[in-house]
Amino acid sequence: MESTEDSVDRHIARWRGKAPFDERVEAIVTRMQFLVKHVSQAKDDALAAVGLQEFEYEVLHRLGSRGTAGRATPSELAAELKMSPAGMTGRLDTLEKAGMVQRIRSDTDRRRVDVELTESGRITWLRAMDLRGEVEDSMVGILDQDAQDTLSALLKRMLLHVESR
Repeated sequence: MESTEDSVDRHIARWRGKAPFDERVEAIVTRMQFLVKHVSQAKDDALAAVGLQEFEYEVLHRLGSRGTAGRATPSELAAELKMSPAGMTGRLDTLEKAGMVQRIRSDTDRRRVDVELTESGRITWLRAMDLRGEVEDSMVGILDQDAQDTLSALLKRMLLHVESR
């Protein structure tokens, strides 16, 4: 017979009577934290399978999902990823050396440089997307469609609340 007790139930039982807390809130928040840890690790493992780290994937993802044929300026990418232009330069250097992106000078403005996914970068990004999608599907797939819709609606409600502050 399969146990219905999870690690959060044991966590709450350890703390019961030792500190004042709302067990329901603690259970919800701790389960969300644990699920995020599990999915983050699984996604990192999926990226490692294609030879990427999270920061590399994020740049490839921003380029691959753009409506500009996989092109952007380094400053656009830095702004989207909320990082400094110098930090973005380092990331682009790493990806360029790996053959995932290339820098292209503008024909009309020598000061402008665009970054573009290479074919290798696009293939790697798409493979990473597939693997990460499998991780997400395996986690959420235990729930039927109605339960997924309900969970999504509840999480959206919570997120809208915290984002409106």
